Amino acid sequence: MGSNGKATRVRLALLALTAPLSGCSGVLDPQGPIGASERLILIDSLVIMLAIVVPVILATIGFAWWFRASNARATYLPNWAFSGHLELIVWAIPALVITFLGGIAWFGSQALDPYRPIPTASKPLEIEVVSLDWKWLFIYPEEGIATVNQLVLPVGRPAHFRLTSSGVMNSFFVPQLGSQIYTMAGMTSQLHLQADRPGSYPGISAQFSGRGFADMRFEVRAVPEDAFQKWLADTKASGRSLDRKAYAELLEPSMNVKPATYRAVEPGLFGAIVDQTAPQPPSPGPSAGGQDYPEQGN
Repeated sequence: MGSNGKATRVRLALLALTAPLSGCSGVLDPQGPIGASERLILIDSLVIMLAIVVPVILATIGFAWWFRASNARATYLPNWAFSGHLELIVWAIPALVITFLGGIAWFGSQALDPYRPIPTASKPLEIEVVSLDWKWLFIYPEEGIATVNQLVLPVGRPAHFRLTSSGVMNSFFVPQLGSQIYTMAGMTSQLHLQADRPGSYPGISAQFSGRGFADMRFEVRAVPEDAFQKWLADTKASGRSLDRKAYAELLEPSMNVKPATYRAVEPGLFGAIVDQTAPQPPSPGPSAGGQDYPEQGN
């Protein structure tokens, strides 16, 4: 009984220690080259900052212990005013830390520019992304299909995203793949990502966009190339077509929308959404006070 109680206490202690990191599990568990590079930047920055944080903590404890009232060996210097050596330490170490952190941020931001393609021999998969209230629309222009709240990627093949919004500003983020990026109406942004291992990775909206923001999530499924081709064939074989009428229905604000697929997409629909010649949102949904929006099953 005693051993069981001890084991329980150990597990509770480990849980308490790891709880603060639970929200970072996605970022710290990368499944692609962009996410892995971003994790490396985080770790390098942490190590550099610890170079000043740890000595300061140890020095604080050491000074408090050495200059305690009962230590007769501690020298009392009430008229002390300046030390060149101390000034050098106080200014040089923070300056070095800032220099190293600035260098990491500079070179990292250049290497991980969202517009920069991932070096590879494979042709990137083109995907067009539209953030809606409160769901995500993904169009595969070369394959002629579309999905809602579901993104399927072939493993080991880069994906090139072009992103926009139907109205409200939003943010596209797959923590385990890396690089969140904003979506805004009337303009496009770009992003390059890649999944290196098969799996299911959560995607989220990282920008508050109104009442349905909390459930504005999507699933990223990374599958082998043959499974991806089979999924394409199955998607093209059944379901609805995404034309302007179907897009107008999607524009209606709705929450907790289940994943759905479209077997065909009207050519040029994404460009019309960007140019705002496609159907427009019926109202500024997120600002519409107490209105109740439906939960869709699609």
